[in-house]
Amino acid sequence: MNKVLPSADAAVADIPDGATLLVGGFGLCGNPENLITALHRKGVKDLTIVSNNCGTTEEGLGVLLQSRQIKKMVSSYVGENKVFEKQYLSGELEVDLVPQGTLAERIRAGGAGIAGFYTATGVGTVVADGKEVRRFGERDYLLELPIRGDFALVHAWKADTWGNLIFRKTAANFNPMMCAAAKVCIVEAEHIVEVGQLDPAQIHVPSIYVKRIVQAVGLKKPIERRTVRPRAS
Repeated sequence: MNKVLPSADAAVADIPDGATLLVGGFGLCGNPENLITALHRKGVKDLTIVSNNCGTTEEGLGVLLQSRQIKKMVSSYVGENKVFEKQYLSGELEVDLVPQGTLAERIRAGGAGIAGFYTATGVGTVVADGKEVRRFGERDYLLELPIRGDFALVHAWKADTWGNLIFRKTAANFNPMMCAAAKVCIVEAEHIVEVGQLDPAQIHVPSIYVKRIVQAVGLKKPIERRTVRPRAS
């Protein structure tokens, strides 16, 4: 049951135009760099992408925006990207802005088979437009629906050949829940080991959720804003 493929290009070869993709990452932390680059080479278009944000103008998912491969973004943060701003204001890009905690829970609900949930976040704002509002106790709550995807693209620190995954610290971000919420989960991993070499107690995502694995290569791991202090004299 070896799920390792020879390249990122092979892993995304069957992603069609118009697909809904769940893409891990927070800012540029934990981005599936190889898989994003492979999508860019493939030229697939009209994508709906669910991700915390859309990278920066030059990095991460931003490269797919530049080449106009994204039709719709479902995100919680839309800063750091001039192309995003331009395409949204011109009407080229559809945006569904979702509070961050709600976004995470909607993806988790998609993977868990939950039909919906109520949250107080967004009540009385534009987030509530068109949604059912129900009162529990002394507060109003919005009904939020699950998010599911055709494919999930995630970055892991370690994987075995069956697809058991370990994420490194905060680079886990949205990745574990996205693995469960997509029909096909594709993982790029920094280290791929044989089955039995991972400590079972440290595994964050079991192999049952993972369909394909590729070796991550040439990672840049960029930082959105690097701020440093002058050295003390």
